[in-house]
Amino acid sequence: MSRLRVGICCYPTYGGSGAVATELGMALADRGHEIHFLSYARPARLAEFHPSVTFHNVDVSSYPLFRYPPYDLALASVMREVAETRELDVLHVHYAIPHAVSAVLARAMLGRSLPRIVTTLHGTDITIVGAERAYFHPTRFGIDQSDVVTAVSGWLRDETVRIFKPENEISVVPNFVDTKRFRPFDCSDTRAGLGVRDEVVLAHVSNFRPVKRVADAIRIFAGVAAERPARMLLAGDGPERPRAEAVARELGVEDSVQFLGEQDQIERVLACADLFVLPSDSESFGLAALEAMACGVPVLGTRTGGLPEVVDEGVSGELFDVGDVEAAVQLAHAMLSDEDHHAELSRAARDRATSAFSVGPVVERYEALYREALAS
Repeated sequence: MSRLRVGICCYPTYGGSGAVATELGMALADRGHEIHFLSYARPARLAEFHPSVTFHNVDVSSYPLFRYPPYDLALASVMREVAETRELDVLHVHYAIPHAVSAVLARAMLGRSLPRIVTTLHGTDITIVGAERAYFHPTRFGIDQSDVVTAVSGWLRDETVRIFKPENEISVVPNFVDTKRFRPFDCSDTRAGLGVRDEVVLAHVSNFRPVKRVADAIRIFAGVAAERPARMLLAGDGPERPRAEAVARELGVEDSVQFLGEQDQIERVLACADLFVLPSDSESFGLAALEAMACGVPVLGTRTGGLPEVVDEGVSGELFDVGDVEAAVQLAHAMLSDEDHHAELSRAARDRATSAFSVGPVVERYEALYREALAS
């Protein structure tokens, strides 16, 4: 199989899109391809050295006349330079705005058909950013000018078609999880280090944006803690953290709730948990839930967006309506009270992650899409 030269553009933060883009690039490099990451900072999960992986930083000029530094133009310029000097076959961009539009501009500046542009839609680029009036037409333009467009769930594909009515066909390629890294293991030392004793542990991982409803996660935990010794671990950071801390104080559970901040070894946090809580307003996929499942942790999440495509309700976890904290608490009690039932949920969660969302088949699907784009 011939070696591909692929540029990958993503946001470098701890969110799901950046995590998937980074791990996709590393998996492609392991398969013998040449990978170039482009972003304004080194992606959070791009920690390991790999001889086939290069990171290209995007610097933005702070010219006094620019009220808002034009990151999209700086990105297009770096894309053009890397595509030309490294002879890229493909630019795989994660998020339509601004990445797809910058890629289209970069290719136009090159004046040729290569690199092919593959755009992966992750969610908020469609449901929030793209739906803004100022970004609606650029988003649709980026989608239609791409050679291949993918969405991480069937729900997101359908939403994109409903909102934008694009000319391009959109393929569903789900997110994936490294089931060797995210797996059940003995975490007694980690639990001891966190001060966890004879308690059930609930976990939540997110970027603490309003859509994640972190305060609801605290409320659900308080309901569980009212019936049994319990501890809650929250990993990540963002604008909703102060409100979540305030809710924990109001409910009197602040001593049992630990805010761990951003974690590089998130699998250690997840493997310590008995239940993963994701009460979001919307989830286009729910990568954090999938990573928890791969660790053998059942998920308690909302029946929204693409999350029902990840969590097999009643088998690998339970789902509830957005905002229905009382129902979530009752489901949590049912999942945690019966040890045999909890063990079945844990096994099913791990089985679903390994059978439906493992790395190999998803990476092979992307490879096939790259080659189809190059052959067209």
